[in-house]
Amino acid sequence: MNIQLIDEFVLDWKLSGKAAASVDAYAKDLAEFFTQTPEPCLTSTKAWLNQTPFTSRRRKKAQAIRAFSVWAAEHAISGFEWWRQVPIAKEKQLPQSTATKDDYVKVIKRTKSARDKAIIETLWSTGLRRSELCALLAEDIDFLAGFVLVRTSKTGKPRIVPLSPSAKRAIRAHLQGRKTESVFGITPNGVRLLLQRLEAPSAHAWRRGWAVHALRNGVSETSVRAAAGWSSGAMVARYTRTLSGELAIEEFQRSWV
Repeated sequence: MNIQLIDEFVLDWKLSGKAAASVDAYAKDLAEFFTQTPEPCLTSTKAWLNQTPFTSRRRKKAQAIRAFSVWAAEHAISGFEWWRQVPIAKEKQLPQSTATKDDYVKVIKRTKSARDKAIIETLWSTGLRRSELCALLAEDIDFLAGFVLVRTSKTGKPRIVPLSPSAKRAIRAHLQGRKTESVFGITPNGVRLLLQRLEAPSAHAWRRGWAVHALRNGVSETSVRAAAGWSSGAMVARYTRTLSGELAIEEFQRSWV
């Protein structure tokens, strides 16, 4: 019975507009959980979680059980009333690398080709994930309106992301005279190797840097979330946690001018 409920839980999650990738990962953990624990209770749930040695995986599994239990309660499905007592493992938050404007200026100077320059400009301008960058097609770029269309993001939904004037110029220069569907013709691993060759921050560091730079320059959190494809402010908070004090000071200073 519990296994059958997983499919309904997944469908409701996706229909509500929440991240498809998250619930797909939850579904795998829940399938394992209900297979090994056909009649779950708090004690058996804790025992199942304790079998996983890695903190990050225990945390994800506990989140899956909690999310499913909340859904079950909303649909009057009994048997999971103990979900609030399921422990969520705490992960040590390590400092995350964040690309800065100085990084951007230095790396741009190191680029040797129009394509490499266009990739860096796009990362700094849009905060695209590596997979999204590599999937860009020429028809996805609206140079007149100044945005790129991300057809499929992590949430499974398309979104548009503003494109800076310098990024537009760089992409135009790269595409000049080319007849190609793919804008960059590169794989995610190719992007990783390119950034290593340029001694540049990782693509994820560029994404964090893009978010922080936008907030510092007065872009609203709502707009950052929309452009990044985040369904809540949790990721914004995660990306800017270590810089939240600086951001608050700068925002107040702008309000006093």
